[in-house]
Amino acid sequence: MKRRLTGFLLLLCASATLAARGHAGTAAAPLPSESHAAVFMYNHFGVSKYPDTNVRLEQFDAHLDYLAQAGYQVWPLERIVEHLRTAKPIPNKTVAITIDDGPISTYTQAYPRLRKRGWPFTVFIYTDAIDQRLPAYISWDQMREMQKHGGSFANQSTRHDHMIRTRKGETRMDWEARMRADITHAQQRIEKELGTAPMLFSYPYGEYNTALAEIVKGLGYAGIGEQSGPVGVYSDLRVLPRYPVSETHAGIEEFRTKAASLALPVSEVEPWDPVLGADSRPRMVATLAQSDARLEKLACFVSGQGETKIEWIDKEARRFAVRAARPLGAGRSRYNCSAPAREPGRHYWFSHLWIGDASLKQPPVQRHQPVSDQGADQRGAIK
Repeated sequence: MKRRLTGFLLLLCASATLAARGHAGTAAAPLPSESHAAVFMYNHFGVSKYPDTNVRLEQFDAHLDYLAQAGYQVWPLERIVEHLRTAKPIPNKTVAITIDDGPISTYTQAYPRLRKRGWPFTVFIYTDAIDQRLPAYISWDQMREMQKHGGSFANQSTRHDHMIRTRKGETRMDWEARMRADITHAQQRIEKELGTAPMLFSYPYGEYNTALAEIVKGLGYAGIGEQSGPVGVYSDLRVLPRYPVSETHAGIEEFRTKAASLALPVSEVEPWDPVLGADSRPRMVATLAQSDARLEKLACFVSGQGETKIEWIDKEARRFAVRAARPLGAGRSRYNCSAPAREPGRHYWFSHLWIGDASLKQPPVQRHQPVSDQGADQRGAIK
């Protein structure tokens, strides 16, 4: 944890230095016409025994106060997704608040605060936990109450399994059928209990691969991930990014930076599938669309390894490559790239997930126990 935190602090300082160098003596240029929004992902509220997935109440209050004081608009996530789908503009300073798993503190702590402000929020639930009436989770009746006051409840699967893992003896066809049945059952349960459910699907643990993403897309959902960064017009609707929030990385300065961030316009990335094969040092090649990002200040970081070298394949075409200096470990890792915008205080961000093969062979873990790759920052290390 100490090494991850140190890596994040070094990255934050580096970003501030880049911003200062990038803006010195430079006239402000207008932002690009593309729409952007920051989507925040919370889990527990004021539950200190889960520090990797908890936000302290004073931190959450500070976040909400800042959004109000700084003039941000809080939109339902489904509205942001609809604007991305239809190329409608998203106003500057727009954010969404999402909550994963539906822990009981959603109802006891987050809901009263959000209701008081009249702000919408989206909760992703896995329906077995609700149907089994587990006391750690919200109930259907509580959801019906919250639904009347800005709450929206969306699909996070039936069982909250590691969905990209196949079972022993399971064929590809069997796995695909099981995934469709799991997602469809959860959607049907939400619609039956609440009358409606947005076509959004949150990948359990943020894990996906191309096959699962195509199933989600084929069923008509926008996929929602846990890789950090804002959404923009070039964001892949199969797996939209969010900023996970935890105690360690919920300081108000960090929150302000995330809220103001812009989506780095990655028009193409190879490889897209995050599951590592034989090469545990994947070479990511990305192509950027036009923007006002200061690409001469582009910096990329690898989970647990810090800043890494950028190879410019074609500067005119804005095509570059990044590769980890050392092998990525089992579990989830990220490559994260950022560049300052022309507007002071704003940065472009992009994150690409990697999943080590060894993690696919591990037995499922309980959601509310610390996971080895959780708790660090969205830029320098995995959350």
